[in-house]
Amino acid sequence: MTRVLIVDDQVLIRAGLAALVRAAPGLDLVGEAVDGEEAVALAARLRPDVVVMDLRMPGVDGVAATRRILSAAEEPRPRVLVLTVLDLDEYVYGALRAGASGFLLKETPPERLLRAITAVGDGEMPLAPSVTCRLVEAYAHRAGTAAEPLPELSPLTGRERDVLALVGRGLTNAEIADRLVVSVATVKTHLNRLMGKLDLSSRAQAVVLAYESGLVTPRRSEPG
Repeated sequence: MTRVLIVDDQVLIRAGLAALVRAAPGLDLVGEAVDGEEAVALAARLRPDVVVMDLRMPGVDGVAATRRILSAAEEPRPRVLVLTVLDLDEYVYGALRAGASGFLLKETPPERLLRAITAVGDGEMPLAPSVTCRLVEAYAHRAGTAAEPLPELSPLTGRERDVLALVGRGLTNAEIADRLVVSVATVKTHLNRLMGKLDLSSRAQAVVLAYESGLVTPRRSEPG
């Protein structure tokens, strides 16, 4: 069973999400939080597998709550799935930078949301990597200086840097394996090792690091 914590300051939305999770096979609702501060406390006490996180909340917002939950968590860390109104949103970028595993729009149909929770719990991204890369390309050059700095790449081997660069470009594990002429299992091993060395919580956070470190350069639009 995937243990789920719901975080949203709007009671109707929170109640609707909770009802969906309760009714879904394979999911176990372990708690509900009304704001980021309560989310941090409940995540530490309940140790959910997945936190479904609203972003814009009074007091401690979803970005700060995500950062605090993941920095304080013991292994295995929970996965954070962000719910947002706008996909191209600086708050979403901040959450990915803090270690969220992915994001979905609040208008997402219930069945797709439930699939995403399960996918995130299994360590997958809820959206195609290209969608996350589009968001990162839009905001990487605006990374806030007040945020926690991302790690240096010096601990990585050359092959691990190659894998990180291809993850940053939105390639799947199968596509990376084809590009590097190795097995998918080998790609997963390199990815797990580089994420461990850099203390990354999610593949999406690896995409952010690839851009912010300069390993991957955002594509530039052709002049009109």
